[in-house]
Amino acid sequence: MSDIILTTFNARYTHASLGLRYLYANLGTLQPQAQIMEFVIGANIPECAEAILAKKPRIVGIGVYIWNALEVQALIKLIKQVAPYVHIVLGGPEASYMPHRVSFDEADYIIQGEGEIEFQKLCTALLDGEPPQKSFIKANPVDMKSVILPYEAYSQHDIAHRYCYVEASRGCPFGCEFCLSSLDKKVRDVPLEKFLKELEKLWVRGVRNFKFIDRTFNLDINTASRLLDFFLAKDGEYFVHFEVIPERFPPELRERIARFAPASLQLEVGIQTLNPHVAKAIHRRLNMPKIEENLAFLQQKTKAHLHIDLIIGLPGESVESFADGLNRLYALTQCEIQIGILKKLSGTTLSRHDEEFGMHYSHLPPYEIMQNNLIPFAFMQRLKRFARFWDMVFNSGNFKSSAPLLWEDGDVFGGFLSFSDWFYAKTESTWQISLERLAKLVLEYLLTCKGQNESKVREILINDFLAVPGRKLPSFLKSNVSIQNQKPKKIAQGNIRQRRHTPKES
Repeated sequence: MSDIILTTFNARYTHASLGLRYLYANLGTLQPQAQIMEFVIGANIPECAEAILAKKPRIVGIGVYIWNALEVQALIKLIKQVAPYVHIVLGGPEASYMPHRVSFDEADYIIQGEGEIEFQKLCTALLDGEPPQKSFIKANPVDMKSVILPYEAYSQHDIAHRYCYVEASRGCPFGCEFCLSSLDKKVRDVPLEKFLKELEKLWVRGVRNFKFIDRTFNLDINTASRLLDFFLAKDGEYFVHFEVIPERFPPELRERIARFAPASLQLEVGIQTLNPHVAKAIHRRLNMPKIEENLAFLQQKTKAHLHIDLIIGLPGESVESFADGLNRLYALTQCEIQIGILKKLSGTTLSRHDEEFGMHYSHLPPYEIMQNNLIPFAFMQRLKRFARFWDMVFNSGNFKSSAPLLWEDGDVFGGFLSFSDWFYAKTESTWQISLERLAKLVLEYLLTCKGQNESKVREILINDFLAVPGRKLPSFLKSNVSIQNQKPKKIAQGNIRQRRHTPKES
């Protein structure tokens, strides 16, 4: 039995909530009465509620984010129906900022801001029978020098099966309007020696996947260098992820990054747009000469895996401008280019552009852009499919040599948009498409729409498949029968009715 349950719905099973572990670590004498229970979006809500209530809690604290707001809403409603005596406390970015776009009215308390200290105070008051009168509790930013770090709360199961999220700092000095981190202008560092000791403890326990959530890892060059040195001194295989400022790679960082072995270091580079006018309008700093220089270095002189972010739908960015940005980025580096759809996060100042640029967003999480005065709804839908298929074909790495055949003329955006439109017309789906079916359709498109040489394309696709150890070739690549000469199979008359009611092939 546990008086306090800390819970949330993670986006994936491999994710672990750092926020819940911070709350747990700072409960003080209440910690023995608390337990963390994590679920995944899409889970059965009654079963989640059943599991929580089986612990007989008096308080349920829930972390609310853009990806799980609807699940949280349903969980609150169900718990209040069957166990109205349970105190429900919400925290996290989607609960912290008003007005709420998903109703959380049935929750008892909402902690707005960083809740490590306030959650402990609230739980103490509730368990002592002295509930506060105010349902909204504003929490001040915590002192990173005194807050208890949460890493002991990672279980051995977490270490074996999940990413371990860590942070050396909070806040961001930049003012990008689409990002919640821009609200916290002051960067607050965890004392470096204290943090390095925690990293060492995690390493000794067997952690080999570290994802830093700092928004500006390379802001402080001394701290960044010390952290890189920590990992460079380690033997064996590991994976570490940092989010970096694209303009800031002085010689001391370059020298260290160049020493990392393949597959051990991933750098997420937030570009978002290459249009200087768009960047300026959303308070995004953009020093393109420096960015180009640094990307060239990272691409040519290091073995780091690069993950570069671009956003579709920013105020003032046309299709032509986005296309130019994608083409330029691809010319600079053939790394993973993550194409995101603009989301209107609660608490940001992005809404000031709504009238000028005709910005319309979905009313449902994750509040993606639906259209603006430069990209109508129908074309925005095409771009969203483009982003999905780009992930499946290009970012997946499954078509490393064959994907560039889709844009042999050098127009990456135009070439892939044509493929994306054709692919959707064929499948009428953006999900549950198997790798074999995807590869077969890539082959068909290259032969029938691009007029590529079949033997050449087959050889490239075969090499792409065999580049992954242990992967078997699909039957259509083993066959010598030309895909262009294959005739549609006849369907037996007696099966027509049944096949009309069969779901699409995945």
